[in-house]
Amino acid sequence: MSSFIFNSRRIIGLSLVALLAATTIPLISSHPGAFAQQERKQKPPEQQKPPKKVDDDQTIKLDTKLVNVLFSVQDKQNRYVNDLVQNEVEIVENGLPQEIFTFKREFDLPLTLTLLIDVSGSERYTLPLLKDAGGQFIDSVIRSGKDTAAVIKFEGEATVMQGLTSNPARVRKALEEISFTAPPPVGVFGGATPPINGGSRQGGTSLYDAIIATSADMLAKEPGRKTIIIMTDGEDTTSRMKIGDAIDQALRAEVVVYAIGIGDPGFGGVNEGVLKRICESTGGRAVFPKGPRELDKAFSQLEQDLRQQYLLAYEPKNEATDGAFRKIEIRLPNRKEKDLKVRHRKGYYAPKG
Repeated sequence: MSSFIFNSRRIIGLSLVALLAATTIPLISSHPGAFAQQERKQKPPEQQKPPKKVDDDQTIKLDTKLVNVLFSVQDKQNRYVNDLVQNEVEIVENGLPQEIFTFKREFDLPLTLTLLIDVSGSERYTLPLLKDAGGQFIDSVIRSGKDTAAVIKFEGEATVMQGLTSNPARVRKALEEISFTAPPPVGVFGGATPPINGGSRQGGTSLYDAIIATSADMLAKEPGRKTIIIMTDGEDTTSRMKIGDAIDQALRAEVVVYAIGIGDPGFGGVNEGVLKRICESTGGRAVFPKGPRELDKAFSQLEQDLRQQYLLAYEPKNEATDGAFRKIEIRLPNRKEKDLKVRHRKGYYAPKG
């Protein structure tokens, strides 16, 4: 059995056998101080029958029997459509229309956000820009006392710089502490000791493993909206898992992944295909600023996405607890506008039991 390691500050183990068996396990280590700054504790969900109606000013309470889908809609000019009503929306699961339980625009649901920052060699010269823009983004998006954010840096391994906190100042401080560290030499004269999970991954980039560990360890049990924002060039050189595994784990944790695709052209540029696949599969989006001047604009686009969401909930007609993946699709057949783009996660895994 192998494990994915979060280095010195926090260690998060990843059971590859359990993951491949489609079973999510607790990944946060129990050693003293792990995620000590996390400021809220998850309470066990109450088992109760969902109400038949929810007032417009109430937040939808996530229910174990309901499938909750966050989505946004844009027209051909990339303008957000913010006047949808329930009778204009259809939800389809594996080709079968479902009955919408509740539908509303969602502004108030708490947001849990993790900044996942690539500090490998290909980001060496863009890292200062990412840190500054990321800090401004946190100040704009996080509502103190209501939303929470965390910071993780990754290369061959990953480090939790700041656990979930509702204090934006702590997030900024964590961003300021991030720096590029050249990998030590290895070999006869290097003296480097390989990590305990196998061959050395120093100097590599384990993007997929970082997404898996963040989704399963940090976000899976959090309520409300859960988002990972990745700042990377999209290249993965040392992950033990595959891109499909990363997408699956994000879907199981109901995490929406966004990406700021930026890198050093000298290292091969940006792998747009990888980032688009991950983000679009989970209901997010990838943006690709062409330079420093476009970076703030890219973060602004993501902020707009987070503020222009709808939330619908439905109880699946298929009651089987088989753990199977179920494809979902949102349709807008009653809207006059054509070519509307609906952004949502592509499906979910049914409970197993």
